[in-house]
Amino acid sequence: MKKIEHLGIAVKDIKQANALYEKLLGVPPYKQEEVSSESVITSFFKVGESKIELLASTNEEGPIGKFIAKKGEGIHHVAFDVDDIEAELTRLEKEGFQLINKTPKPGADNKLVAFIHPKTTNGVLVELCQERTKE
Repeated sequence: MKKIEHLGIAVKDIKQANALYEKLLGVPPYKQEEVSSESVITSFFKVGESKIELLASTNEEGPIGKFIAKKGEGIHHVAFDVDDIEAELTRLEKEGFQLINKTPKPGADNKLVAFIHPKTTNGVLVELCQERTKE
C-alpha cells in the first residue's frame, strides 16, 4: 500500500455537503459523478496531497443509504492506493482478512476498487484503489 488515497464521508445531501466542505476546505470539488452500480453520487475534494470523497445515496437500500440509516453521517471508509490491486487482495486474504470483493470493480474517479470487511479491520471499512489504465 502506497498511501491513503482518500477518506470517504457518507452524507445525506450532496449539495449541502458540497457547500459545507467548500467553505471548510477553501476549494470547490474537482469532480462529481454517479456510480449507479453502488447507488451513490460521489463528490471529490483535493487539499494538497489529500482527497475527501463525499458519498450520497441515490437509494435507501444502497450501501450508503443503509450506512446512514444505521450510523448516521460521518466517515464511511479509508481508501489506500495500491499498484496491483489483485495481488494486494490475494495477500490480504492469505493474511486472514475477509474480502467483501474478491475481484476489483470499477469505482469513482477512474479507479478499480475492492473493499475489506470491517469485521477484520477493527471496525474500519477499508477500500483498495488502483488507477484504471486508459484504453
